[in-house]
Amino acid sequence: MERRTTIFLILLFASFAPAEAQTAFDKKLKSLYKNSVATVTPDELHTLIVSGKSPILLDTRAPEEFDISHLEGAYFLDYGSFNTGKVKLISKDSVIIVYCSVGYRSERIGEKLRAAGFKNVRNLYGGIFQWVNEGYPVVNRKEQPTDSVHTYNKNWSQWLTKGIKVYK
Repeated sequence: MERRTTIFLILLFASFAPAEAQTAFDKKLKSLYKNSVATVTPDELHTLIVSGKSPILLDTRAPEEFDISHLEGAYFLDYGSFNTGKVKLISKDSVIIVYCSVGYRSERIGEKLRAAGFKNVRNLYGGIFQWVNEGYPVVNRKEQPTDSVHTYNKNWSQWLTKGIKVYK
């Protein structure tokens, strides 16, 4: 009887592991976000894309991160050298989704875009990590599908639960 109880408890707790990991990630995001830019979930973004209402996707990470993988169709917008002159050809009425690894850097860029008069800016909740964690695809610099994601460093890699972690 003890063995059955042990197996049941193991199975029960194993079923909670992903939810607990997500809760920990949500707590981390809550500590990072100012909530100054509205968010869009990966599911909501995917729905926009498949419905043909593709927003402008701006990847705000570093070049080496973008080269490893990014959302298909995303434009590279380097966080380290961002200025609003880099987006002067985008209509201020366009739907823009900014993202980075987890959403911190992209929220800062989103704030700058809103201050510059862009009306429809959203931050991808959980960034590319959450996008991949929920099973959505990414492509590499050659626009080919990949399972690799640059996780910035070893510490941040804990939040990527799917895919191949790449960092230096």
